[in-house]
Amino acid sequence: MYFSNMIRSYILLFFLGLSAISFAQITCSPADSALFNIKIEALKKIQAASSNDSIVAIGKSLLGTPYVEKTLEIGKTESLVVNLRGLDCTTFVENVLAFALLQKQNQQEFENFTDNLKTIRYRNGVLDGYPSRLHYFTDWIRNNEEKGLVKNITTDLGGIELQKAINFMGTHRHLYPFLADDVNFERILETEAELAQKELCYLPQDLINDQETQIQSGDIIALATSIKGLDVTHTGIALKKPNGRIHLLHASISGEVKITEEPLVDYLKKVKNNIGIIVARPILN
Repeated sequence: MYFSNMIRSYILLFFLGLSAISFAQITCSPADSALFNIKIEALKKIQAASSNDSIVAIGKSLLGTPYVEKTLEIGKTESLVVNLRGLDCTTFVENVLAFALLQKQNQQEFENFTDNLKTIRYRNGVLDGYPSRLHYFTDWIRNNEEKGLVKNITTDLGGIELQKAINFMGTHRHLYPFLADDVNFERILETEAELAQKELCYLPQDLINDQETQIQSGDIIALATSIKGLDVTHTGIALKKPNGRIHLLHASISGEVKITEEPLVDYLKKVKNNIGIIVARPILN
């Protein structure tokens, strides 16, 4: 009986992988389909007191996952990429939030997960080519706040307004293969022009220590930067230690998903060009 059940499970995973690949605008390997099922089983064991605790538990379940750059830059046209084998800082946050939504909705189907991921990753939840992806993280926060998924609490923490043109993609077209397409490029320029009209608020480095008690485990932390044309260089999830200090749970460019050894305040001092943070609180209740 065990053997036949195991065979059925592998057959299901195989066809789930094939079907995921065959869905229009979705790119997913059989290995990622298998990992999805493993994560679903792990979710069943997570009993969290709050949605933020759930986010931390899901994030911790990804500890050790390799850091991989540009996992979304696949093929010649934009597709919803599902990759649980390798994560960058943004896809780590997106996948954790997508699984947290799945848990909140008491759902377990792959299709529900991809729906969540698409809602989070794309402007207004609509996949309409490469420019519809929320490439700039302040834009990601703003659009997901409009969807009711997060709340930007940076102003509440004493953040200050930053006047800055966010146009790195438009001024570095050669770094983005999809921008070789003139239509994609023009649409990105339009997005950047719209972003120029938006307020950008961040909490300066020297004010974070005083506001640390107001940051909760599970909050999304984005690292604001002084680099010309960029708003954010890195992101992760706040983790409050028993001593009250906030650390960062993140997909680290040093190699894998991990928790910073030092508190966030000290970690940021070592990040080149960092000027502070932007904080978004997930809303899953």
